[in-house]
Amino acid sequence: MPVVPAAPDEQPEREMPTMLEQMGGVAGIAYSTVPVVVFVVVNLITALQPALIAALATGAAIAIWRLIRREALQPAISGLIGVGVCAFIANRTGEARDFYLPGLLYSAFFGLAFLVSVIVRWPLAGVIWHGINGDGHGWRSDPRMLRAYTFASLLWALVFVARVVVQGWLYNADEANWLGIARLVMGYPLLGVALLGTIWAVRRARRVPQPAV
Repeated sequence: MPVVPAAPDEQPEREMPTMLEQMGGVAGIAYSTVPVVVFVVVNLITALQPALIAALATGAAIAIWRLIRREALQPAISGLIGVGVCAFIANRTGEARDFYLPGLLYSAFFGLAFLVSVIVRWPLAGVIWHGINGDGHGWRSDPRMLRAYTFASLLWALVFVARVVVQGWLYNADEANWLGIARLVMGYPLLGVALLGTIWAVRRARRVPQPAV
């Protein structure tokens, strides 16, 4: 009996776990926030230089810990490099608020990218989701999926724009400690909301019968 390949709409559940694995799993996500928490606390208690040293030391300790446990190093190394860039900029300017400047620019870039992708009808949520898994771009010919990824991309854009508005205001007000708190609160919790919204939109679209040609 010939083996009938699964229809594209019937193999959906592997993309999101793969995306999670790209970030080192739940542990990798948690680890990436620790240096920022350390910077916020130490800067609040002492001063900029000790906070920078503590953040860098924490990032290095996490990388070593993952190495000892033989866990994926790529997320930890990426996080350490990110902390290093933030620390370098803050050290050069002498301003604690500049520790968060790369993240602010990152949010501005991706907020704009998601908005533009919707305008040109290549919603970035779909491009990233299927691109990571090597599924191609056949989803663009399905109106259901195109609408779902358009909604998801607008949701992601909203998250990044909200970050820019709130954190940009705190940056301009030179409220470094509140900026650090906002960075944490508007970090992975909001990304989690956007991720869940993407999953909901895609699964809902797949349940809708495709119009007959």
